[in-house]
Amino acid sequence: MKKIIYFLCPLILLFSCREDDYSIPRDENGDIIFTDVSTTTTTGISSLDDSFTVSAVLPNAKSGDVMTIECLQLQAPSTGGSDQLLPLDGTQKTVTVGSDLTASVTYTRDEANLVDVGDYVTVTFSGKTDYAIQKVELISATATTKPQVSGIEVSVARNDEVAYFNVTVEAKSGTYTGTLIAKRKNGVNDSYVDVSGSPFSGDQPFMVPISGTDFAAGKDTMYYSFIAQKDGFTDEITTSVIVIDPYFFLKKSATLNLGGDGAGRDLLTNAAVAETDSKAMIALSDALSLQGGSAWLLAGNTIEFVSSAEAMYSANKSNDAIAAFEAGTKTAVADPIAGGGVYIFKAVTGTDPEDVYYGMMKVTSVVPDVSVSFEYRIGNRYAHLAVIK
Repeated sequence: MKKIIYFLCPLILLFSCREDDYSIPRDENGDIIFTDVSTTTTTGISSLDDSFTVSAVLPNAKSGDVMTIECLQLQAPSTGGSDQLLPLDGTQKTVTVGSDLTASVTYTRDEANLVDVGDYVTVTFSGKTDYAIQKVELISATATTKPQVSGIEVSVARNDEVAYFNVTVEAKSGTYTGTLIAKRKNGVNDSYVDVSGSPFSGDQPFMVPISGTDFAAGKDTMYYSFIAQKDGFTDEITTSVIVIDPYFFLKKSATLNLGGDGAGRDLLTNAAVAETDSKAMIALSDALSLQGGSAWLLAGNTIEFVSSAEAMYSANKSNDAIAAFEAGTKTAVADPIAGGGVYIFKAVTGTDPEDVYYGMMKVTSVVPDVSVSFEYRIGNRYAHLAVIK
């Protein structure tokens, strides 16, 4: 009997302690109440806004409850040490929970001490029955893409073609109707000058031009500044671009099989087609030579070849290749086994500058009476990027 009593005593103490340590909310019937979790939303704040609002849905509160709200920000404790999230002086406010169980608060940038892009506060709602928290960060209102042409990102080359930064300005407080000031300088120690067309206005995105001819000889880096202003606030972002020597954008490989549906190639899409197909920019003849497809040539298109060398192909400098083509001996037929099997070609499909496709090809294998395989580089203008796949 004594053993049984000794055994029961610890169990009684254990359950007694558990009941004291854990207070589980229950209704009038003693059933456990499962509570919902509070949620928050915020308008946010950009570098062109003066204030922000945070709203909390407080499912465990009651209409009329008073919530204490304040901002926490990284700052050094009065006792010293590393920065911590601590209450920000002057930000404590009280709001009453509405009948819809929501509460909202608004802070100005000055109140929340949001000075630079990246600064943030943590807004806390605290009451007897519920709690909520929301981080609010000051973000830049201005954003830009890298240089693009028709939505395609390009590397800026030293030529006369124009690409564009797509710059957008979006304030949280409403549609931006102001202008964009764009400046550039060709070197870190140079002074900024206005980009042609600045200030930009109208529909967004603002299209800010950039061309390889903007770069001075020997200066490869251009720095850009984009500035937007609204209601006394100024937002500025900066970026830089390094210009490169022109090159053929795309590299592909193909095999032409004598006769049948694979004797031709659409060099723009790298699709195998018949020699008689209207898209056969290059085709394999019965003599195993390379030339324009019969239907493609009949439509008024042309393709010519100039013999070149492996070093020219590997260097991939389009200006050098084009100059060598114009100075070289042009033929309408390329012999895949002649010389090193490397050719510069020029294909013309129309009268506009973008209808002229320069490129280079290097024969990689020849199977007598069967096939010719080659690599090729193509696309020397930004406009080609929207056509060549």
